[in-house]
Amino acid sequence: MNLADGHQRYAFDDDLADFESNVKIDTLHIGMKVRHPQYGVGTVKSLTEQTAEIVFDEAPRTIAPASSDLQPAEATATLSELQLPLANLIRDTAHAMVEALGLEQKDVLVEGLATRWQRGTLVMQPADSSLQPKEVPLETFFHKIVMIRNNLRVLEQKVNASDKLSDADKFDLQQYITRCYGSLTTFNILFKNKDDQFRTSAQGSAVGRPPA
Repeated sequence: MNLADGHQRYAFDDDLADFESNVKIDTLHIGMKVRHPQYGVGTVKSLTEQTAEIVFDEAPRTIAPASSDLQPAEATATLSELQLPLANLIRDTAHAMVEALGLEQKDVLVEGLATRWQRGTLVMQPADSSLQPKEVPLETFFHKIVMIRNNLRVLEQKVNASDKLSDADKFDLQQYITRCYGSLTTFNILFKNKDDQFRTSAQGSAVGRPPA
């Protein structure tokens, strides 16, 4: 896929065509999924100069890629003909990831700050008058608070969705998360919308009471 705009161009060569030939040992990496004609799909666990230790469904096996008709099990992409500053590529990639993951950018987060606090300043004044106070723009402080809230929500979702935790473990972890929310309710005054505030109740949570 080629994207051209003025003097900038990305060139991504899809490696699906390489599936027809054996992979080389130097193209493998730990965690890579590969396909063997006899053993099926496996995951690379370790590498030597000539062989790869691959875990298949039935058992781990030592495979020599050069003579085994080993192929990648998933598509890869190669970045080539880079014709723009690396910093621009990193920035554009980061922006694309933020959008794809549904993460909120700082400007969007600050829109949720209550009007009375916009362009305000948080002042941390030491008791010792000889020491300098610390001032933080409330937009910056609010951004950090919102990121804490978002990370707690993600953690709660992961706990609820886990199939490795027992109901009792989920309940215990939920209690810690709820206490974190409770500790942060002081900052609810910063939020413009009540729906965005911290809540101490677990309404709507998939975590119930632990089994008796």
